[in-house]
Parts: sequence; structure tokens; C-alpha cells
Amino acid sequence: MWNETTKNRGKTRYEKIKHLGEGQFANVYKAKDTETGDFVAIKKIKLGSRHEVMDGVNRTALREIKLLQELHHDNIIGLLDVIGHKTNIQLVFDFMETDLEHIVKDNLIILMPEHIKNMVLQMLLGLEYLHLQWVLHRFFQDLKPNNLLINNRGRIKIADFGLARFFGSPNRNYTHQVVTRWYRAPELIYAARSYGVGVDMWAVGCIIAELLLRVPIFPGESDLDQLVKIYHIMGTPTDEDWPNMKDFPDYVEMKPTVGIPLKSVFTAASDDLIELIYQCLRCHMLATILNYLFRALRKMLPVWEENEEWPEEMTAVRLR
Repeated sequence: MWNETTKNRGKTRYEKIKHLGEGQFANVYKAKDTETGDFVAIKKIKLGSRHEVMDGVNRTALREIKLLQELHHDNIIGLLDVIGHKTNIQLVFDFMETDLEHIVKDNLIILMPEHIKNMVLQMLLGLEYLHLQWVLHRFFQDLKPNNLLINNRGRIKIADFGLARFFGSPNRNYTHQVVTRWYRAPELIYAARSYGVGVDMWAVGCIIAELLLRVPIFPGESDLDQLVKIYHIMGTPTDEDWPNMKDFPDYVEMKPTVGIPLKSVFTAASDDLIELIYQCLRCHMLATILNYLFRALRKMLPVWEENEEWPEEMTAVRLR
């Protein structure tokens, strides 16, 4: 796939500046593209031993490359270059200054309603593109705040496709243990083997809630506790709400509860944002959720020019 020329190009073209982080199979660096002068992020994936190859490390890396080379959208992280070596693959991405998790956790940053609505619209535009490409991001990896990268212009890009899959086949079965629990839709907790865009929309609802509360809305300590926390707020679904719910492999009968008004959870939020959260968190009953959300958000949003700087405090957080 790669030769000595591509390896040497990586050494000469990209000047590493800072180590940003390390995962189980990869290191991430901030670097400078000496040809363009732009900053980039380099994800150095360790290919490792034959034993690791059998465990799927190489397949995961190749899957991410194949997928990202086919995706081109303003709200999807861009794969700019691929550099191969015997022991690693280096993926060169757009450099993004921070992520949504850092923004949420920084109490010095004040998120105005227009910021939140703008972020949500960008998330949905990216997800709409993925869904039109028959790609289910929530399955690929976790759709959660630290996988939503943000640059200093307020542009959001969905990132981290290490577990990506195409979901075009209506009969394809999936593994349910793919999402960080706090953002996992109930059907995944119930071990549903087939699911669709609703799991992405559930995650969006959880993220909107977190932007408002500045803490996760459903911080379950176990799968059962996750369901308890969800149904305490949203109420338990009925058979009419959710036909065939009891057919899921890990279905657990829960004590019926009516839930609580979202207005009492989000006391300072506008009615339109509360309605967005409600629609996302009931999306197994709403096939047209994306169209609804787009229409609602575009009515709410002010015009935001691409070259308009975000407030200084919004760009102060940097990746560690």
C-alpha cells in the first residue's frame, strides 16, 4: 500500500510540534505542514505484532482510512494524507483546537443559546451526510462530546471512526456494546441487533442536554442504572409507544413511571431547545426526526458568517 517515498514524505513535509494524547493503539500529535504552513493533527496508529493484527488492530486502521477517504463534508473531520511504515500508519487530519467535552467542562465559558443551536445544527448536518452515505456514526464509534472537535471559528467536525460500519443492509445485525453508556440509546442497552439513525439522534439529545446542564443528563453507573436514570426523566415507554420492545434480547421489565417535565430539568432553557431534546429522546417514535430538527433549528438560528470570530472565551480551551 505504501512505499519508501510516502514514508520519507511524511518525515520531510510534516514537522511535529506537540504530543496531544495517547490511546490504546495510537498517538496524536500537532504538526505543521511545511508545504502549506497549516497546522494539522497526525494520528500515528501502531500496527504492532501478528497477534495484534489477528485482534483486528490493522483492520481497524484500514477501515478508518477507507471510510474517511470517501467522506467529504464541512462537519466531518478531513483526512488530508496517509503515510505508511512497517510498524505504523500516520493519518493526517484537519487540526482542531479543542472538543466539545472541554467546552462543556470549562465553567468559565458561557454558552449562549445561539452557540448551542449552532453547534447542534452542525452536528445534524454532519450526521445527515453520514446517514446519506449509509454510515451510522454511533456504531462506528461513540457520538459523544469528546468526539466532536471544534476549531477557533466555531466549526464542529465529527471525528473518530475507528469502529465505523456501513448500515445499508436492512437485515444486517450489529453489536450493541459500541457506545459510551451515558449516550447509549435504550435499544442498545437492550442488546438490539438491528437499529438505525435513532441511536444517533438519541446521542444528539443527550449532548444538547449536556450543553445546557454542563453535566451528563443520564450518568448511569451500570446498564440497569442507565435505564433507571433515563426512565426517571423520560418515563417508561408503553407497548403503543414502542412496539416489539419486549422482544429485545436483554429486555428488562421496569417499574412504570410517567417521567418528569423537561422544563423542571432545564429551568433556564428556552422552550425550543427543550422541545429539541424531547424529540431526540423519543426518536424511536419519530421517523422524520431529522427533518423536524432541521426545520426547527433554522427558524431559531441567527445568520452566522463563516469568517466571524467566536467570542474569545469560546476559543480559549485547547487540546491537552
